[in-house]
Amino acid sequence: MPESATRAHKAAKRYIYAWGNGEAEGNGKMKDLLGGKGAGLAEMTNAGLPTPPGFTITTEACNDYFAAGKQLPTGLWDDVLEAVKAVEASTGKGFGDPKNPLLVSVRSGAKFSMPGMMDTVLNLGLNEGTLQGLVALTGNERFGWDAYRRFIQMFGRIVLDVKAERFDEPLEARKKAHGEGAKDTDLTVEDLKALVTEFKEIVAEDAGREFPADPNEQLDLAIKAVFASWFGKRANDYRNSQKIAHDLGTAVNVVTMVFGNMGNDSGTGVAFTRDPNTGEKALYGEYLVNAQGEDVVAGIRTPEKISHLADEMPEAYAEFQRIATQLENHYRNVQDLEFTIERGRLYMLQTRDAKRTAAAAVKIACDMVEDGVITKAEAVARIEPAQVDQLLRDQFDPIARKVANRIAKGLNASPGAAVGRAVFNADVAVEWVARGEKVVLVRVETSPDDFHGMAVAQGILTARGGATSHAAVVARQIGKPCVAGCAELVVDYGTKTAKSSDSGIGFAEGDWISVDGSTGEVFVGALPTVSARFEDQPELQKILGWADEIRRLQIWTNADKPEEAAQARGYGAQGIGLCRTEHMFREGERLEIVRGAILVANAATRAKVKMAAGEALTADEAEAVATFDEAMGKLEVLQQGDFEGILAAMSGLPVVIRLIDPPLHEFLPNLEEQLVKVTKAGDAATEEDKELLATIKSMHEQNPMLGLRGCRLGLMIPDFVKIQTRAILNAAVAVKRAGKDPRPEIMIPLVGHVNELIATRALLDAEAEAVVAKAGEEIDFKFGTMIEIPRACWVADEIAKHAEFFSFGTNDLTQMTFGYSRDDAEGGFLLKYVEDRILPENPFQTLDEVIAAEMRMAVEKGRSTRPDLEVGICGEHGGDPASIHKCEAIGLNYVSCSPFRVPVARLAAAQAVLVHAAENDK
Repeated sequence: MPESATRAHKAAKRYIYAWGNGEAEGNGKMKDLLGGKGAGLAEMTNAGLPTPPGFTITTEACNDYFAAGKQLPTGLWDDVLEAVKAVEASTGKGFGDPKNPLLVSVRSGAKFSMPGMMDTVLNLGLNEGTLQGLVALTGNERFGWDAYRRFIQMFGRIVLDVKAERFDEPLEARKKAHGEGAKDTDLTVEDLKALVTEFKEIVAEDAGREFPADPNEQLDLAIKAVFASWFGKRANDYRNSQKIAHDLGTAVNVVTMVFGNMGNDSGTGVAFTRDPNTGEKALYGEYLVNAQGEDVVAGIRTPEKISHLADEMPEAYAEFQRIATQLENHYRNVQDLEFTIERGRLYMLQTRDAKRTAAAAVKIACDMVEDGVITKAEAVARIEPAQVDQLLRDQFDPIARKVANRIAKGLNASPGAAVGRAVFNADVAVEWVARGEKVVLVRVETSPDDFHGMAVAQGILTARGGATSHAAVVARQIGKPCVAGCAELVVDYGTKTAKSSDSGIGFAEGDWISVDGSTGEVFVGALPTVSARFEDQPELQKILGWADEIRRLQIWTNADKPEEAAQARGYGAQGIGLCRTEHMFREGERLEIVRGAILVANAATRAKVKMAAGEALTADEAEAVATFDEAMGKLEVLQQGDFEGILAAMSGLPVVIRLIDPPLHEFLPNLEEQLVKVTKAGDAATEEDKELLATIKSMHEQNPMLGLRGCRLGLMIPDFVKIQTRAILNAAVAVKRAGKDPRPEIMIPLVGHVNELIATRALLDAEAEAVVAKAGEEIDFKFGTMIEIPRACWVADEIAKHAEFFSFGTNDLTQMTFGYSRDDAEGGFLLKYVEDRILPENPFQTLDEVIAAEMRMAVEKGRSTRPDLEVGICGEHGGDPASIHKCEAIGLNYVSCSPFRVPVARLAAAQAVLVHAAENDK
């Protein structure tokens, strides 16, 4: 075992786990404590793979550091020094020894992969004395000074907060002195010595202190800097975007340095055991000869494809191939590997499950099932719901592409079509998106500090960088189209322009550009897009078929038109959970018919009450009744046609049709606009406009969403819901006679008191009985209600006696429980609430725990009086994977979402079953 395993620990907790000499104190299952990088290094060491000795400071130490006010926990530093001694023993080198110096890297490593979002320091332990020892041992003066230059630059930027450009400017100037296109490998020893002097002067000026020479001080400051990077802006932004908890902390890995910049027999690289873009079963990655790790991911030099390593260093490549296969077989997943070759000897620095595009994820999962590596359930669990969404995104119109003005072509780093206005700065991207613009972020190369701009952009375009550069890795992680390494693109931040050195075509900030991450092409202008075809993706359909075998929840859809219903059915929908009848009122000539009915609705309803009581009507009352009945008759015919189309499209499947829900004023002109119109017209205003204004005023409510709508409207003006019920059932009769199987479910909205439902059922049951009797047909239909008022949850047992199904309208249920106006909140304070963590997430996107508790109570109460009660959800939450997990736990029968979200919901429902089964097994 490593020597550290036998020593006593000075700290109250065990904060350090070491590895070396072929053995490790940790293992691959300890990601919570060791982070992904530390757990991977331990696992590789235990497997006998070549890893440099080192140790991990745990995530607990990070959390305790912050809990103690940014002070290292008592005893931790002593344990660090003891762990360093153990590494010295493993390597035969001394930390700070000028004759045989031990240099280390200090690297972050959280439980979940956060590529480039936290900090790393390489070559730590160098000073004027150890530099000379390094040069003497290697016999390579240039290598020693290059390592020292890199160390000061990286330590100064990360630990001492010196801006990166302060180092970049003199470095670029030195390179340019060797000619246009010169690389850092062209720098001479004298160049590097001069840069070291310049860099130290920059540190003294900007940090207000001399560059630290004591290796122990360097290590102390670097550990604290890596801890601090956990709460850095880019790490926070990344966790927010990926929904990673903020309390996990990062581990710190102190690893013996191995050097890829010792000459042409040395190098460094990043590779994947399969292509993370396509899923092809072949090594995919890049490397650089005579370089250190950050050179590859930063895109400073354009690297070579990993396959070329077989020609340059065949023995190292063969060993790397063997190890890559071994690690993929061990983890039963595609691995993301980092390696360094020092004078022909291979060292493995990292293994982790690889981030991959949506297309690659689906192909890899299918291939691994076919190869017997994983089960169908494991394949389903490995696909992220967001990846299904990405596969169904729009693509560029192939016809438009043929005549488009192509600027340049780079590396197809992350697939997808992105259209937006060009911006050259991440902060500007955030500002423009906040005001409603779509943007494409254009950079020479991206760094972790650009993440917030990448996250909001439609796509990313870089002039430098390869397939494993920061831009490519992060774009694949967050599902953004990306073209990287577009070498012919000359980006000028000063003028905010970019221009192709080949074609001469360019663009400026604010110009529309189109980026195709699938082909690597970049076009001037906004190219039109076409929808991706679900039927052209057999592997996705295979995954979803496996998901269907696992899930319990049915997946229904929200659709108002036959074409939407047909589309959703093609995606696998098993019913319609919400058909909004009021949407049909707004189309074409119907809106004028509805408005005509509304103008006389109240008068006609009052007159009909008189008629029912046997009282005579005045001429005006009789005219109002006639006008109203004529309008209602027209609407009934039109709506019956609508319902016939939807019921036919969903033959054999249930269709929940909600009776009119919004307040009537929504079908009338805006009060202020009508008032201005009448006022401006003065004496010339028409009687029709005046009458319309009077009607709008009479219907005006201070809070219409809590006013006369839903079942209240149906009780006050019964003819609206009567004609809808007749239209639904007569449509079912017609569809059945046409040889199909209609299954309408009529939903009464906004019930808060059981008496509202009883009264409404009395009206509608009479209409239903009349339709059935006249048709002489048996019709399969139900009456149910929408649970969207908190009070309804409390009396759900009473309501269920009169409702054959419940459907949760969680948009309104959330509004009324929180007391938020959704329209006002989401455009105002709510986003700030989430940003400031007053709320853990937007409750209109993901079900809040209290809303879920209300739903659970309603389900339990409802089924206590009607055990076979059918219960679903039809709010926006029905397509949200996290909310679907809660719906599974509550015991709903189905979730209903928009047609395009049906495939996502199919996957999420299966994953909810797998998660709950795993929790029950614990």
